[in-house]
Amino acid sequence: MMKLKKLGILIVSAALIVAFTSCSNSGTKKETKSATKEVSILYPNWAEGIALTYMAKAALTSHGYEVELTNLEPGLIYGELSKENSKGDVFLDAWLPNTHKDYWADYGKNLVKLGEAFSGGTTGLVVPSYVSINSIEELNANKEKFGGEIIGIGSGAGIHANTLKAIDAYQLDLEQVTASGPAMVASLAKAVKKQEWIVITGWKPHFMWANYDLKYLEDPKGIYPQDACAIISRRGFETDKPEAARFFKNLNLEEAKLYELMAAIEANGEDAGAQKWYESNKALVDSWFN
Repeated sequence: MMKLKKLGILIVSAALIVAFTSCSNSGTKKETKSATKEVSILYPNWAEGIALTYMAKAALTSHGYEVELTNLEPGLIYGELSKENSKGDVFLDAWLPNTHKDYWADYGKNLVKLGEAFSGGTTGLVVPSYVSINSIEELNANKEKFGGEIIGIGSGAGIHANTLKAIDAYQLDLEQVTASGPAMVASLAKAVKKQEWIVITGWKPHFMWANYDLKYLEDPKGIYPQDACAIISRRGFETDKPEAARFFKNLNLEEAKLYELMAAIEANGEDAGAQKWYESNKALVDSWFN
């Protein structure tokens, strides 16, 4: 009887060990699978960066991904993605090779360029088309009409640094006002409504080109370069999450499509607008997973 009891205990113990091991292995596999279906996107407070990010979230979510979004200044985005144990995966709006060249010089060796979300990025000083000057060189003669100000965006943006260079190169007697992207657009909208003169730091792609009749001021000194809105990632992302990496490598929008996306978000909010646009363009976006 004692031998049978001992045998029974051994059998039960063995069964418990097998069950525990099986559960542990099952949990490990589940965690590994889950990790490959999680994507962390870092994004700036710029119209096209917001639009691209929320569109990617809508597409990835529909394919079973859990997507985390974090809004940061561009310098912090580059710094975070370059860390060995980065909490972020990708950034969809890196203005390369020119506007963000200083960030790339500092962090690029630890980053990977996956593709280009938009391939025709331009920046410069922008005025409404009713403003009768056409060149940056004409700003000083009309500084009173502009209130002595160039309405800019955040100081961490590459266009902010380039505008400081333009002020120096053209010896402009105007001050760059640091604001946010939305605040800059609000100032533009107010001025256009009253047909007032205003000069802003502008760029394409941006929905303001679809909403207002605008023009770049000529830049004979070539201060403002042309770029691509590049998609960059931390090192190892392609290996860890190959399907998501393939999606980002293929992601690319023409200007008209990007303006449609930004308009949908402006009208419906980030999540709802991006989801609505994704559903209308599902065949195109889903092709990026292949």
